[in-house]
Amino acid sequence: MKYKEYGSTNSKTIIFLHGGGLSWWNYREEAEILKNEYHIIIPILDGHAGSDKHFSTIESNASDIISFINEHLNGSVFMLCGLSLGGQILLEILSQQGDICQHAVIESSAVISSKITNAFISPAFRLSYPLIKQRWFANMQFRQLRLKSDLFDDYYRDTAAVLKNDMIAFLKASTSYQIKRSINNCSADIHIYFGEKEKSIIKRSAVLIKDAVRVGSITELPGMYHGDFSINHPTEYANAVKAIGEKSIWNRKS
Repeated sequence: MKYKEYGSTNSKTIIFLHGGGLSWWNYREEAEILKNEYHIIIPILDGHAGSDKHFSTIESNASDIISFINEHLNGSVFMLCGLSLGGQILLEILSQQGDICQHAVIESSAVISSKITNAFISPAFRLSYPLIKQRWFANMQFRQLRLKSDLFDDYYRDTAAVLKNDMIAFLKASTSYQIKRSINNCSADIHIYFGEKEKSIIKRSAVLIKDAVRVGSITELPGMYHGDFSINHPTEYANAVKAIGEKSIWNRKS
């Protein structure tokens, strides 16, 4: 797994896990805002543009990030943040090693499997994949995702670079992921965000996550869609991260 890094290694570490089909630029602006106060690491998830191996499972991505933290960051970090697929990987990390971070921020992540959607992914993408490399089609998809306009070049370049089998693999993994019981043993302070205009599966998942963990909060973001918070409102997202960090009840430095 490859990583983008910002800030001083002497500062508290925050790891950001980008959404499916995106890449490290999902959190680029947050990293620029926070780099003077924190050590920022953004892994490029398997199977995505710029990654060094194909996507296999959410569990394997989580295990690789845990290994990285254990080997390079003394076994723990100050905060983990994740959007959608990245949030699912974050939850899996906490399920595998519940004391790996002090705080966690989960945005727009589903933990309820969708069998119907999952079944249609392979045939749909095998037919539509050639269109992904067409700029007009990418522009249409981009508008549907409601990403801010200055991200289009990043989106088009990196979406076109994702291989068909990788795209199918991470979409199928995301639509079948379910929260693990072992998340109950997590000691992190977890904060869950979702948009008011998101699909019901995301809203119901947010409640399930909140009920499964011991400490945390849940926030519905007025007028926002899927991924809107971190992608389109980086300053507000960074401020939320800083506010969570400033309220930390832990004194240890990660």
